[in-house]
Amino acid sequence: MDRRQFLKTTAVTGVGAALLGAVPGCDPARAPVPYRTGGKARMQLGWKPYELQLRHTFTVASYSRTTTPGVQVEIRYDGFVGHGEASMPPYLGQTVESVCTFLQRVDLSQFADPFQLEDILAYVDSLSPGDTAAKAAVDIALHDLVGQLLGQPWWRLWGLDAAKAPDTSFTIGIDTPEVVREKTRECADRFNILKVKVGLDNDYEMIRTIREITDLPIAVDANQGWTDRQKALDEIFWLQEHGVVMVEQPMPKERLDDNAWITERSPLPVFADEAVQRLSDVPVLVGAYTGINIKLMKCTGMREAWRMASFARAVGMRVMLGCMTETSCAVTAAAHLSPLADFADLDGNLLISNDRFRGVNVERGRLVLPDAPGLGLEML
Repeated sequence: MDRRQFLKTTAVTGVGAALLGAVPGCDPARAPVPYRTGGKARMQLGWKPYELQLRHTFTVASYSRTTTPGVQVEIRYDGFVGHGEASMPPYLGQTVESVCTFLQRVDLSQFADPFQLEDILAYVDSLSPGDTAAKAAVDIALHDLVGQLLGQPWWRLWGLDAAKAPDTSFTIGIDTPEVVREKTRECADRFNILKVKVGLDNDYEMIRTIREITDLPIAVDANQGWTDRQKALDEIFWLQEHGVVMVEQPMPKERLDDNAWITERSPLPVFADEAVQRLSDVPVLVGAYTGINIKLMKCTGMREAWRMASFARAVGMRVMLGCMTETSCAVTAAAHLSPLADFADLDGNLLISNDRFRGVNVERGRLVLPDAPGLGLEML
């Protein structure tokens, strides 16, 4: 082993050990996958828990929180590092422990190189029926790595035009009028569309309060909070009169017929969110919703998101790209798909105070995609 190879091996082994945290599945004593075997480079997977700190308490129709648990992931190969992440808001039903336990099962050393994307990600998906956020973390890191090896950003590899990236909305959670005014003042001059959480008994107050500050277009997300379809439809007509341009997940996802009834009569496009996770969910939603909200943490990552967007377009549905509260790693990964989208809600990185990366930028409300290889991330 020459000096350069020795330094690579010892450095990568050290980083791999440092990435492992003191939770089940993140044992610091876990032996890392060898960086090279028989003279051939091998992929090395490492991870660590990383809790996201929210700038404001985040409230939707079903819960409130000030933090979001997460896991940061790296895949190292031949001197390159691909970054990924899992973010687990409560409704996903996944935890730091479950993500780390899943990642411990992933053996990338069996694959000759990272370019075997289809085989690698099919293998990762086969390890369990769920664990979508953990799978997304591996998927994102692998895409970042492959893009770096190819020397191109993913929007270009997909044949997309970065100039067609849309505006992103900025999310305002359910809160008191005083806090809603404060949040609206903070963002009204930086964005071209707002996203407002509704679904409780103060929907009208929320919208009227925002209208005291700005006349920006608004997207609303009921998060399954409406239960009476006629009242929901009446509210949608009222919302349209107050500058709302789309509605997300009006009623519980199990009530497909009621959501379809609303969509058929709604003056605004209606998007599925909780009702859709993966590609297999989309066919049954055709006609029941105007479009689908694709989120990497729900669908297992960039590969599945691309397929979902392509299918939705093929059957005449509209596409929205959303996110959880995430660092710029996962938000940027989703942003590479954004030229395909009618709506983008990619502000999760802007809602946290401890981002680890610089990636996609927002200029005058519009997403500006990195032109650097892979995801185009810079460590902060």
